[in-house]
Amino acid sequence: MMNGGRIALKLVGVSFLLLAVYVAYEAVSSLVLKEPPDTSLIGLALATAALCIMPLLARAKQRAAARLNSAALSADSCQSSICAYLSAILLGGLALNVALGWWWADPVAALVMLPIIVKEGSEALRGEACTDCH
Repeated sequence: MMNGGRIALKLVGVSFLLLAVYVAYEAVSSLVLKEPPDTSLIGLALATAALCIMPLLARAKQRAAARLNSAALSADSCQSSICAYLSAILLGGLALNVALGWWWADPVAALVMLPIIVKEGSEALRGEACTDCH
């Protein structure tokens, strides 16, 4: 892998790990303070669109990464796949809140995301391109 590809892969890893810290902080804060999630039609629409579009984008990026032999683009395709997984978890948490009044379902769903985010971030930081997201 070229040096620029390694740097890009490490940046993807750092972005995942920073995201993990943010998600953990917000989820734990919401649980401790017993804050129900804010509902936003735009947010729900974006999460739904991500759930539908990101798998298609991930596959297209993975095909391009294979043609270009680009570990960085492969990692980015994995990030797109994970975006779809995270959108599904997000929508599940919000749906439980709306349907059953479980205010805590959204922050718990966020905590469920953490192992996925940290695993992918750590692998990218080590220079390992994602191979199991597709």
